[in-house]
Amino acid sequence: MTGPRYTPLTESLPATVPFVGPEAQERAMGRAFDARLGANENVFGPSPKAIAAMQAASAEIWMYGDPENHDLRSALAADLGITPANIVVGEGIDGLLGYLVRLLIGAGDAVVTSEGAYPTFNYHVAGFGGVLHKVPYRGDHEDPEALMAKAAEVGAKLVYLANPDNPMGTWHKGAEIVAALDKLPEGALLILDEAYVEFAPEGTAAEIDIDDPRVIRMRTFSKAYGMAGARVGYALGAAELITAFNKIRNHFGMNRAAQAGALAALADQEYLQETCTNVAAARNEIGRIAADNGLTVVPSATNFVAIDCGSDGSFAKAVLDALVRRGVFVRMPFVAPQNRCIRVSAGRPEDLAAFAQALPEALAEARG
Repeated sequence: MTGPRYTPLTESLPATVPFVGPEAQERAMGRAFDARLGANENVFGPSPKAIAAMQAASAEIWMYGDPENHDLRSALAADLGITPANIVVGEGIDGLLGYLVRLLIGAGDAVVTSEGAYPTFNYHVAGFGGVLHKVPYRGDHEDPEALMAKAAEVGAKLVYLANPDNPMGTWHKGAEIVAALDKLPEGALLILDEAYVEFAPEGTAAEIDIDDPRVIRMRTFSKAYGMAGARVGYALGAAELITAFNKIRNHFGMNRAAQAGALAALADQEYLQETCTNVAAARNEIGRIAADNGLTVVPSATNFVAIDCGSDGSFAKAVLDALVRRGVFVRMPFVAPQNRCIRVSAGRPEDLAAFAQALPEALAEARG
């Protein structure tokens, strides 16, 4: 009796995922977290209108979702002033990144990203046999010029850049991205991950022609719209590239209720602005808590804040572990020198109160 015959690539890969979920940690601890502040989730949740739309759609969940995502793409197109042909909807940005890598990357193809940037992208590249080339951050920011220079050096097919950035929360002005784009080598595609752009200052979104074949932009309903569990993302790009997704995407991958929820969330811009106000207030509160404990924060344009623990990665990990033991879920960057920080999501007042209570104890434990 024999088992399945895996491909050589599959056999070469570790059986792992980029993140350990809070649920796995809760199972290990035998208790739930008091404050869930580690996954960049929007704890303020979706618009009540989105919730109502998903509840109504659940009665029709026996039907597949529209494989063309027609209504949502049309609404997004009207909101952005582009055509539906420039938009593909998928199972979150993670799903769309997987499709894009499948479209463009084969064994040995060069891909450029930042050391310590969003690891799920790297996971997809490895899964299709691509070769990752990384450049360091510059002053807690991803470095667009260094990314473009490395892409030219290695003949990259894809370049990944998040603006605003995860895990640091920093950002570049859109004009800086546009200027760096002039140095993108011929034949390379820039993936501009804008998952957090709704939280960012005006001028952060780069003004790039939607039909520019050098760029694809990734956006989501997971962050500002508060629908991370629904898995709704969308990519914006030249029509020819967007059409190519239809060659390989899972056409029935979108949840019918999630489609309805995203459509209602997009229509409720008043609630979106309320959420952004709540997130800004929470960021300020995280900064105050950090300062009360003698720590500093990295300025953030997202719904999380990186807190500089004032030492190295080992110390920050000790602080993180001590917080987790006290029922507060947070995460931290993976790579030095950014791993001197812990990363705390913008929470409700009760979440941040739990964090404020646990942090001084965690710092004392780590120092001891």
